[in-house]
Amino acid sequence: MTGEGAGQDGTVNPYEGEDCNAIVENKGATSFSVRIQQDGKVLESIPVLKGEGKKIILLKGQEIYLDAEAGGKVFASVDYEKKNGKVN
Repeated sequence: MTGEGAGQDGTVNPYEGEDCNAIVENKGATSFSVRIQQDGKVLESIPVLKGEGKKIILLKGQEIYLDAEAGGKVFASVDYEKKNGKVN
């Protein structure tokens, strides 16, 4: 997944409507943050450094967005897994 500028690239969460984990890996040269939102309200922003991976708990109804640093570009992989399941 790559994103740049005002447009948005996205992923489809196959577990939407239930609690799950998002596995986000930074494959780019710059840091970015993962923004967790629910009903349009920002709940948390989690920094992801260059080369770092994060497992993020998403509760039912929550969404994630990847935000680049100013002037930067996000290059990342995003996978999802059930709370006690296999990565999809």
